[in-house]
Amino acid sequence: MVIRLKQLYNIVGEKVCLDYVIDSERLNEVKGFTFSNPVAIKGTVTNRAGIVSLKYSAEFTLHICCDRCLIEFDRDYCFDFEHILVRSLSNDGDYSDEYIVTENDELDMDELALTDCLLSLPSKMLCREDCKGLCPKCGADLNHGGCNCGDQTG
Repeated sequence: MVIRLKQLYNIVGEKVCLDYVIDSERLNEVKGFTFSNPVAIKGTVTNRAGIVSLKYSAEFTLHICCDRCLIEFDRDYCFDFEHILVRSLSNDGDYSDEYIVTENDELDMDELALTDCLLSLPSKMLCREDCKGLCPKCGADLNHGGCNCGDQTG
């Protein structure tokens, strides 16, 4: 979804509400992740005193594989994000992490939301916090008891 921001930048007090889903076609373009359902986006873009801010939440379910025991499972996520939108930045410093620059007064909301969500995911995907993983010698799932190889280092 592309949001046209020209009116928002020009009129103090202007507000746009967001309530849509990122469809599966767009989600299929994301490599390395499988979404079990569309990503639901809800939020607002508001011009308050000339400052355009974006606040939104993203809800989705990922179908993932545990990094320790390799079991596949679904995990629900819900993240909240806030950004300040600007038309351009001056060269007085590097503020690229603090502001979202919108070229031609347009914001690709799908791209921003997917980037925000993927960067917020944990670095290790575990089926449960106390996952014991697999035996390094015989490959038995140590979450379901010990193994018979005698190398239960997990």
